[in-house]
Amino acid sequence: MVQVRYRSHGNRPAPRPVRITVPGWAGDKQPRADGSHEQPWHCVPFSESARYAIELVYPFAPELRVTTVDGRVQLDAEWGPAPAGEPAWPPFRAFGNDYYSYQLSLDLAVPPGYAVRTEPHPRYFTDPTHQTPLAVPALIRSEWWPMVFFTIFRAPPPGVTHVFRQGEPMMAFIILPEDPAIDLAPMSEDQAAQRELRARRMSISRDQLAQGTRWVSDTHTVFDGTYRNLYRAARARQHELQHELQHELQHDLPPDDDDPAMNGG
Repeated sequence: MVQVRYRSHGNRPAPRPVRITVPGWAGDKQPRADGSHEQPWHCVPFSESARYAIELVYPFAPELRVTTVDGRVQLDAEWGPAPAGEPAWPPFRAFGNDYYSYQLSLDLAVPPGYAVRTEPHPRYFTDPTHQTPLAVPALIRSEWWPMVFFTIFRAPPPGVTHVFRQGEPMMAFIILPEDPAIDLAPMSEDQAAQRELRARRMSISRDQLAQGTRWVSDTHTVFDGTYRNLYRAARARQHELQHELQHELQHDLPPDDDDPAMNGG
């Protein structure tokens, strides 16, 4: 587990793990059943990806609407006087013609070897109105950078309005290794053959693996729970292995010399 500590200025809500809201930005509460409309939360890889992040909600009462007019970003809000404790007001400002900045007044501290990456909130990819703001990805090495963050948003294309409403999530953070230590190499012939064999076996067994989970949406798209069932099995096996390891470690521990029972006490 990676511990993330935070500090903030002003009366801002604390960051929090992403909340998958149903009904809400993750879709409607429709079952995985024939005739239902497919929903983002139906997809396990998407839901897992969303839960990996930390979200930040828009804290202010004035609604902010962002548009692009004559090739320039335009920020519209009735800000009024600055609230007590706000170091920068208004907190949003144009950043060139195609971007705008937001003063987060937030500092996230992560352990050595990790960094903070800003991301669009997952609801950006599920919003049918296209009103969700688009945060630009950026990597912050906060181990040696104690300054409060600001973030950059991409201006919407002409005809689209990004809207910030109080309490709605507007961006996300993920915590990841600070350096991309990736060794990218093609598979060997043996590795590729083994993967292909496993894929073929899975394809042949798909009806059995997905038993009882196949359904057709109202757009005539066929779904089944093969991935979901395998995911659950893998998680269960992982928990079982962790339990076995803990059990072995407990039995391998040397006796405690301070325990009276071990010293005839």
